[in-house]
Amino acid sequence: MNESSSEPTNPPNTIPPNTIPSDTMPPPVPWAPAAVRLLQGIVYHDDAGDAWERILSGVTPLTDYFARIGLQLIVNEDDGMAYLRQIDPETLPPEYPAIPKLFRSMRLTFEASLLCVLLREELRRFEEEIHRDGRCVVSQSTLLEVWQSLVPEERDDVRANRLLGGQLRKLEELKFVRQFEKEPPSWEVRRILKARLPLQELERLRMDLEAELKRRSAGMVQEEEVDAEAGRRGAQSLRKHNGNSLRLSDSRDSASKFFGNGHKDSGILLPPNSA
Repeated sequence: MNESSSEPTNPPNTIPPNTIPSDTMPPPVPWAPAAVRLLQGIVYHDDAGDAWERILSGVTPLTDYFARIGLQLIVNEDDGMAYLRQIDPETLPPEYPAIPKLFRSMRLTFEASLLCVLLREELRRFEEEIHRDGRCVVSQSTLLEVWQSLVPEERDDVRANRLLGGQLRKLEELKFVRQFEKEPPSWEVRRILKARLPLQELERLRMDLEAELKRRSAGMVQEEEVDAEAGRRGAQSLRKHNGNSLRLSDSRDSASKFFGNGHKDSGILLPPNSA
């Protein structure tokens, strides 16, 4: 007799050890994986897996579940994305208890803020002038020419391209952009930027930039005379801009007038939500 065959084996369908008994758990729901994905961040229609389909089929129970913990489910089928937003505690019914915030506000660096504004404008132009559907893709080389105007201290092309790539990767972590091709590098501008940076926020940022440019031109910052003059021209350009989109194909001088030299202590303050 073969001794190895005498070892006990588990019969088929045996419950593994340490498994939680099913009678101690609530019934499973098909939208549970989608709920976890939403808590992790924005979900796009073309993400791997079936999270998007589970969200669409479970909008009602998901909305009810998240509302109970102070979160609002946003599903935008036109843009193919879904995400959570923290409900303002002051808008909750009085019978609701105080609910701690799950998401925190986050301030982007000034460089990342400028890049967001540039990409947001390009996305708006793409949708208004080209077509509503499809992907808004821009090459990194095209961005670089304008970027060197936004960050004029980076005159070396290699260093400027490295800095730009680093900022794009930070935005990719937030799912604001996604690398479309590696060689030559190009980036898809994702439509969550419309929700995280609405038009009124764009205008607020322009006003902040204009104030900074005026501050520089008034001599509050010790700059060379040419920089002060550039600041005055930039402030005038900001006032004239009045919501018109800045195209990536515009000249380097136009980008410099629109953004000026900027103020590295300022930036976009993203409101608390998971997107």
